Amino acid sequence: MSTAATSGRPQRGLSQAQTAWLMLAPALLGFVLFYAWPAARAVAISFTDWNLLRPAHDVGWANYARLLNDGQFWRGMQLSLYYALLNIPLQTVLGLGLALAMDRLTRSLFVRAVLLLSYLLSNVLVAMVWLWLLDPTLGALNHLISAVGGTPQPFFASPEQSLATVAAVNVWRHMGLVALLFLAGLQNIPRSLYEAAAMEGASEWQILRRITLPLLRPVMVFVLVTSVTGALQIFDTVAVTTQGGPEDASRVVVYYIVQNAFGYLRMGYASAMSVVLCAVMLLYTAIQMRLMRADHHDLA
Repeated sequence: MSTAATSGRPQRGLSQAQTAWLMLAPALLGFVLFYAWPAARAVAISFTDWNLLRPAHDVGWANYARLLNDGQFWRGMQLSLYYALLNIPLQTVLGLGLALAMDRLTRSLFVRAVLLLSYLLSNVLVAMVWLWLLDPTLGALNHLISAVGGTPQPFFASPEQSLATVAAVNVWRHMGLVALLFLAGLQNIPRSLYEAAAMEGASEWQILRRITLPLLRPVMVFVLVTSVTGALQIFDTVAVTTQGGPEDASRVVVYYIVQNAFGYLRMGYASAMSVVLCAVMLLYTAIQMRLMRADHHDLA
């Protein structure tokens, strides 16, 4: 007979709430240490003048006042928005198309693994490979273009093409992940809805527009919010391939922030720009979730 039974007292385990907090604790600890605390420090540093070599001293709102008249910062914001407009629509449409094709044709784990492979590779590695493939002189793609009678392109070396080329590289890298996210959403849609629509004589386009896309709205919200906020923070591909050039044609806002922080040692000013960028992303997220009714689900 157990000790609990002989003592007449029932055994007490952790409550559901205590179990939940225990399981969330590692993630919460990581969030506080690596996100919340650095963000709070960035806000504090944004009100100082600090070059890492001497103690910081308070300058109040001077960094934010300077930012308002910094044409290079606003140019970087424009380039980041332009990059997002180049990247997000194509990435989303291709990802959705791949998801629809996989849902209809195959559910092979091998196909899913291949699609996800580009996302699992390091950003720096992907950028270096594409930098070699698209080299104006030695690049394999330009050799192929020349072989079929075309004109070799400068790609990363052109002020007109550099940012679009960076966007194309990141579309290739992320569209597999987007496809798998959409595929997960498609597999949660009841098949009976499609069968009923087919029996009523609905066309493929009507089924897509009236059933699939509305029921994919929660996934679409997640994809658009994370993709746009990620696009506004693009840095590594630019740093490896163009270094913000040529002629500052690809000096997006995060690259400019890093330049100020670690190139010019203006930590306070760089932190102020980071805070403004964070506010822009939070505002976009709130508007996007409001417009797409992220708190509602059509299957509910």
